[in-house]
Amino acid sequence: MSSFLALIKTLVLRKSAYSCYSKRGKILIKNYRKWFLAKVKRAIYDFGMIENGERVAVAFSGGKDSVSLLYALNLISRSLPVKFELEAVFIKTGWPMNLLVLEEFCRSLNVPFHVVETEIAKIVFEDREDGNPCAICSHLRRGALHSKVLELGCSKVALGHHLDDVIETFFMSMIYTGQMRVFSPFTFLDRTGLTMIRPLVYLKAEDIVFFVNKEDLPFITNPCPANGFTHREVVKKFMADTVKRFPDFKGRFLTSIQTFDQKNLWPVVRPRGKGKD
Repeated sequence: MSSFLALIKTLVLRKSAYSCYSKRGKILIKNYRKWFLAKVKRAIYDFGMIENGERVAVAFSGGKDSVSLLYALNLISRSLPVKFELEAVFIKTGWPMNLLVLEEFCRSLNVPFHVVETEIAKIVFEDREDGNPCAICSHLRRGALHSKVLELGCSKVALGHHLDDVIETFFMSMIYTGQMRVFSPFTFLDRTGLTMIRPLVYLKAEDIVFFVNKEDLPFITNPCPANGFTHREVVKKFMADTVKRFPDFKGRFLTSIQTFDQKNLWPVVRPRGKGKD
């Protein structure tokens, strides 16, 4: 175990006594920042996401998730004796946006802010006019992001996916493709040599919203016209209804994927012999 990960483990265990929720599920304000950062550190330690001396590019869309991710990683990098460098990468898709607030935010953190100009909006909504714009847009943004990250010489890309995204991806895959799958907290890409990491994976969407409000962090809204009218939005509403009936649903889901056992789900179907009826 590296000295960096060992130190994170020590700090996480030391702060494990901090609680975010009361017995009635109400978010408590006291020690909230420490609780939030402890969750991020726990994810980093559990999956070996960041090593000492690495350069990490944050996929910085300017939304609540990526803003809280950049802010949290910056605090962690400042508070630990071992260091890693951060770069904020914004993919400009072509929609009119005021980036001044994001530039000023990154400047206040002393984190370089890089803007990648693209024509993704035009390609997706004018040139292609595909029935599934989200898939094309995601593919194009990912390609632009990876190219810039490689240009910057970073080895890791931090994404702002949180626990709600994990659950939504699971049900989207099940409902729309008939498969049971989620994304991994970390993923190594053979073609680029980059590793995708998701340090917010132990945090719920409401945790992040509360953190952004409490820390008074700036953010911008998603200008895409398809926002709010996607398959993911359908699953979000399904999840909201489920949480109303089962308040512990998200936590239980996390436990279930951490303790998953194929033997307790469904037996493997025996292959059919060739040439047999």
